[in-house]
Amino acid sequence: MKQFIANDWWPVLEPEFEKPYYQELRRFLVTEYNQHQVYPAMQHIFQAFEWTPFSKTKVVILGQDPYHEPQQAIGLSFAVAPGVSIPPSLRNIYLELEHDLGIKPVQHGYLKSWAEQGVLLLNSVLTVRQGQAYSHRNHGWEALTDYAIAKLSQRAEPVVFILWGRAARAKIKLIDTKTNVVIQSAHPSPLSANRGFFGSRPFSKTNAALTAMGETPINWQLPATITKQS
Repeated sequence: MKQFIANDWWPVLEPEFEKPYYQELRRFLVTEYNQHQVYPAMQHIFQAFEWTPFSKTKVVILGQDPYHEPQQAIGLSFAVAPGVSIPPSLRNIYLELEHDLGIKPVQHGYLKSWAEQGVLLLNSVLTVRQGQAYSHRNHGWEALTDYAIAKLSQRAEPVVFILWGRAARAKIKLIDTKTNVVIQSAHPSPLSANRGFFGSRPFSKTNAALTAMGETPINWQLPATITKQS
């Protein structure tokens, strides 16, 4: 099979790409992209893996599926393209970041600098049909992303897993909590942020855990301005 993730995620995930469930998923996606508007663009489906190699992953922030409105999804959980309005959940993440570490919110939702520091911004489902949230669930993506989570959990170097909301917290069964760190709370969505997300201080807790592991903490301060997607 031709390599289409250009880093050390490829040997980790390649066995899954050969399995019947992924071949069926691939056929489904070919039809979906041909017949409907699907996000993100096909070349960005695996962007989270591209920007955060397996061996460089220090933190995982789990999301559900991509944003389903035009120009939003870039292949990273919670992130949006430069110039796109910041979605409500990400606004709440920024508010908690300010409360936690005193970092003022930026006016964009482009989280590439987090990804490049080792924060894997992974959705459990990697594609979605326009205007139909979670429309690509139960077609095989969950098997692939669960496998990725489990392989990170088994790695010699521990990982900090940030689980926000019921769907993400259900993934704890894939994680060895004896060797990894799990930080969990309510989801940052406006529907639930006041029920345990605000005040949970996930960013300082993550950096404290990384420091205890002997790892460099994440600089959560995003660039103030982004001129174009790169």
